[in-house]
Amino acid sequence: MTARPRVLIARQDNIGDVLLAGPAVRAVAARAAEVVLLCGPRGRAAADLLPGVDRVIEWCAPWIDPGHVPVDQAAIDRLLGEVAGFDRALILTSFHQSPLPLALLLRLAGTPWIGGISEDYPGSLLDLRHRPDADVPEPLRMLALAEDAGFPPPADTRLRVRGPLPRTGHLTGGPGYVVVHPGTSVPARAWPPGCCAAAVRLLAAAGHRVIVTGHADEKELTARVAGEDGLDLGGRTGLAELASVLAGARAVVAGNTGPAHLAAAVGTPVVSLFAPTVPASRWAPYGVPLALLGDQAAPCRNTRATECPVEGHPCLSSVTAEEVAAAVEIVAKDESLVNDESLAGPEEAPAR
Repeated sequence: MTARPRVLIARQDNIGDVLLAGPAVRAVAARAAEVVLLCGPRGRAAADLLPGVDRVIEWCAPWIDPGHVPVDQAAIDRLLGEVAGFDRALILTSFHQSPLPLALLLRLAGTPWIGGISEDYPGSLLDLRHRPDADVPEPLRMLALAEDAGFPPPADTRLRVRGPLPRTGHLTGGPGYVVVHPGTSVPARAWPPGCCAAAVRLLAAAGHRVIVTGHADEKELTARVAGEDGLDLGGRTGLAELASVLAGARAVVAGNTGPAHLAAAVGTPVVSLFAPTVPASRWAPYGVPLALLGDQAAPCRNTRATECPVEGHPCLSSVTAEEVAAAVEIVAKDESLVNDESLAGPEEAPAR
């Protein structure tokens, strides 16, 4: 590359997936005149938090979104107009996704150079067909594509978010607590609510302040889990406010869900209740102290199931509240890992 290009980067699925693309986005931004991120509605809130993104285009891709998304000619025509004029495009995908449908649309929009990871023969749709060498964490997989395209990795490859984050001390009472986030995007990834509630009680009995977080449609769940011993913030935070709450925590307890990756992006240790429906080697929280709990050899391994296919949900129901409480003590033992929301600088929240 000679002149600094205008680059379109696509990552079109969920909040966690978009956050995991952050290091690759920063790699491109270091050598680009402009970086525009194409995302779907499920990942838009995370896209707005990524350092290095100059502008966001939101479009719901029928081949990515799990809902019924009609193929609408008018919507596609609008997208073609929005993505015209870029010098390069990088299509970031998960291992089970193909970059080729979007590559076809970008060719129609006149994009002269496109790179992506593709197991399928791309014909002339891709100028760079990257093929990963190993089963690596998702951020490194995407970074490898960016490097192959001529964008070297940043010195710090951990996840990050833009700062300064909103002040949330009025909600939390100040930093130094433990967060329990019981919700997940699909039931197969959830630790049973009764176990979550028991963990809250044990952590509170051990002297921790415990905060329970969740989406607005999870208020009934967060209220049950918080009980009399935790502070229920269910439905009281947007994604930026949630990032601030997580940044003030000594540790976060969560399943394989977007807020676990958000915790990693603000540098907070994670106790991960990880169902093996997808490989932890790729999708566990990246770049922070981590306790990985759950039977990784359970029968649901690598099924990508959304509903647990095994009676009793043994991969996670076998994890006890006592194990989780003990794991919290381990990952949070270094007091230097405690995040203070006041430390978020003008560009990025700290990744520690």
